[in-house]
Amino acid sequence: METGAQRLVHETRRIIKLQLIVGVLVAAGFFLAYGPWEAVSALYGGLISAVSALILRWGVVQAGGAVQQDEKNSGEVILYAGAAIRFVLVLVLFGVGLAILKLTPLATVLGFITVQLVFLYAARSMKQ
Repeated sequence: METGAQRLVHETRRIIKLQLIVGVLVAAGFFLAYGPWEAVSALYGGLISAVSALILRWGVVQAGGAVQQDEKNSGEVILYAGAAIRFVLVLVLFGVGLAILKLTPLATVLGFITVQLVFLYAARSMKQ
């Protein structure tokens, strides 16, 4: 029988795969409509969201392990630190993409938003 932690790992793996598929589809749409650079920009934005989901998954698994060892405060700290890390990482990756790599802003943001919406939808359906 699958434990709650195993189910969570399995479901988040499925969600991240779905995010990557949608990210590639969004990039393909930008490629067909605008060209390769916009496709790269959209893919980069989607990858930012997927990386954020990976870090969330890692943090939840670590916090779950801490709670199983009766270290509830450690679990909370891990979750809060993970949220802060994800926030800063998203800002840094957007900064790198837009300022240094000179990616197309609209494609980058739309790639991020689309893949993030996939995460939210899939996570919501996972609750039910």
